[in-house]
Amino acid sequence: QVQLVESGGGLVQAGGSLQLSCEASLDMRIFSRFDVAWYRQVPGKQRELVTRLRRGGQFDYGNVDKGRFYIRRNDLRKMVYLQMSSLKPEDTAVYHCNLHSSTTQDDYWGQGTQVTVSS
Repeated sequence: QVQLVESGGGLVQAGGSLQLSCEASLDMRIFSRFDVAWYRQVPGKQRELVTRLRRGGQFDYGNVDKGRFYIRRNDLRKMVYLQMSSLKPEDTAVYHCNLHSSTTQDDYWGQGTQVTVSS
């Protein structure tokens, strides 16, 4: 069974930065076939896309400030990262790592890591 384990969340002051990490329990060659993404969710609201990095290198963004969120991947280490900067209180959420295959439609989620931005 595929596991995604996020880390790096925590409490940060507004204006600060944070980097989230996600490690996948997949063979490197299989991992590289997936699109990778970060989503976030606050209580009472639907999970929303923050940003996605497709296999082909295309970036997708949800309703966020593109310049503040940067996703990258390391296929050799089976890792996905989210660099967040100039954080705002409205960025407070549980952030989830996602792997999605556009060919097989396989979809995997991590348990999430809490990010809290204080004003």
